[in-house]
Amino acid sequence: MKPSFLNPLQSLRPAPVLLPLLSRAQMSSSSRIPSPPDNGVVLGCGAVSVDFLATVAAFPKPDDKIRSVNLKVEGGGNTGNALTCAARLGLKPRVISKVADDPQGRSMLEELEADGVDTSFMVVGKEGNSPFTYVIVDNQTKTRTCIHTPGNPPLVPEELTHANLSSALDGANLVYFDGRLWETALVVAQETWTNAPSTASALISMLLRLPNLKFVIVTLGEKGCIMLERSTNEASGQEEVVVESLLESLKTSMDASSLLPICISSKSSLRISANGIGAVSGRLLLGKAEVIPPSELVDTTGAGDAFIGAVLYAICAGMSPEKMLPFASQVAAAGCRALGARSGLPKRTNPRLAPFWM
Repeated sequence: MKPSFLNPLQSLRPAPVLLPLLSRAQMSSSSRIPSPPDNGVVLGCGAVSVDFLATVAAFPKPDDKIRSVNLKVEGGGNTGNALTCAARLGLKPRVISKVADDPQGRSMLEELEADGVDTSFMVVGKEGNSPFTYVIVDNQTKTRTCIHTPGNPPLVPEELTHANLSSALDGANLVYFDGRLWETALVVAQETWTNAPSTASALISMLLRLPNLKFVIVTLGEKGCIMLERSTNEASGQEEVVVESLLESLKTSMDASSLLPICISSKSSLRISANGIGAVSGRLLLGKAEVIPPSELVDTTGAGDAFIGAVLYAICAGMSPEKMLPFASQVAAAGCRALGARSGLPKRTNPRLAPFWM
């Protein structure tokens, strides 16, 4: 099977999708967790690292000396986090990255393997250092500051043999790049970029530049996400709708009072345009993130990676976009309830995911 590539989105009548949470009792008695997708092999190429997380009462001022409230050491890195999330949800991830043969590198491999991520395609350097990140989590503002030290020497394409790369791709349904190891990612996929003046118009530009791209998603943190999905039917006869106006209309229609992740969509097969860029046929979807109570919000480190890991699962499971975006938002929100990028990542049996298995 040839893998797909995902590149770490007044008359509209939008249809909201609301998936209520079930209680633990309801889940145990009524929900049925489906089997993982048969085509659940995904390959990730990008960053893995060790995170040194320190929670502080407030971010220090220059020349301050403060004490941490909490300390944790665990695996990190965009690709490592996303694939860990995908593995806990039931996929079979493989990872291409590089660590050194040092204590940090060995701990990274052990942690990934313990979560079900195949590390047999990793490059292990005999010299140098593995990548690591200091993460300062501010209890007052609920923000985090990351200080990253890259691995040295970095992974280069020459370290991937053709046979090893072919084996890694064999049977893969999806390939994910986080953009960190861009030189290596270029061996497998051609990177693209856009200078569009707004986020919404950038989505139009990406679909125009990559005609085989089915959809593109941009995450907006606590504000949710936007997805632009290409239509299989050309809507050339319809009047064009400017993407910024379409987005504002969806925002107006969104139920702002909802505390749970929801998604609304424009009509399908619209002709959506961006000034000075062009137009595509498709639909625009707007996702709202879960509103996490301040008492439950611990750390947002890796929330975007969790979202991506859940999207990988949703694609393999054949979820519709209307279900996929709230699902990914719910997974990301679950991860924000614990310190670090991986500690809070939910498994398939997590009660918060029960509505999505119905």
